[in-house]
Amino acid sequence: MKKFPWLHIILFLLTFLSTLIVGALHEGVDLLAQPSGIVKGMTFSLTLLVILLSHEFSHYYFSRMHHVDATLPYFIPAPTLFGTLGAFIKMRSPITTRNALMDIGASGPIAGFIISVIATCIGLSLSSITPLVKGSGMITLGDSLLFTGLSKLILGTLPENQDVLLHPMAFAGWIGFFVTSLNLLPIGQLDGGHISYALLGDRHHLLSKVFVPVLAILGIVLFEGWLIWAVLLLILGIKHPPVIASDIPLDSRRKALGIAALIIFILTFIPVPITVI
Repeated sequence: MKKFPWLHIILFLLTFLSTLIVGALHEGVDLLAQPSGIVKGMTFSLTLLVILLSHEFSHYYFSRMHHVDATLPYFIPAPTLFGTLGAFIKMRSPITTRNALMDIGASGPIAGFIISVIATCIGLSLSSITPLVKGSGMITLGDSLLFTGLSKLILGTLPENQDVLLHPMAFAGWIGFFVTSLNLLPIGQLDGGHISYALLGDRHHLLSKVFVPVLAILGIVLFEGWLIWAVLLLILGIKHPPVIASDIPLDSRRKALGIAALIIFILTFIPVPITVI
């Protein structure tokens, strides 16, 4: 008899609360003076949670489809700019084939990416254009190739003295792109690690060993967060466990999924995600 998933539900509710608070704060609500204003964070919170849920439950669905014992998603509430550190599932049994590994690894980022595109397009259409204001302590978000392209397509090219005030749904979509690109790094047991192992087999380890120093260099030159991420990935491990039937080749459909994931990574990667003036 399976236990009721109390921990998963509690973590999800705490993440809902933390993202709700962050969404309200981004809307300029003083929660100490006006606690009821927390409802203004609902659009941001629900949009971000739908993106994360689509990502994790795609992993879960394909894990079950390939008879891999996987947990329900664990959400991570956190007092950060986003209100969460994302979510993850744990696989408690080995993966049988590279085809199964590709399905499990690529399904999450692709599902989250699709929802993020929809959220970003709707959110940008609801965003407003304001005069560019620079001040000490101001936080600005970097843009991926895709976010920049969608902004120009929906809002047009902005003059130098103007900026976009993102609607909460667009902000959640931006986070969705950022989380997707992080997961698609071809290192260790990240989604990108699963995908690159399915494509390359044991040669995946060489790719991991190349990308970690690249992240460290980016952390020194562009954005300190990449250096922290590189150290964290080294601690977690950059090797990928082998699949059981490694001799079964990857079929053409799964290879196409791998190429699609690579294109998504290129489109969503943000060299300098956050800048504090």
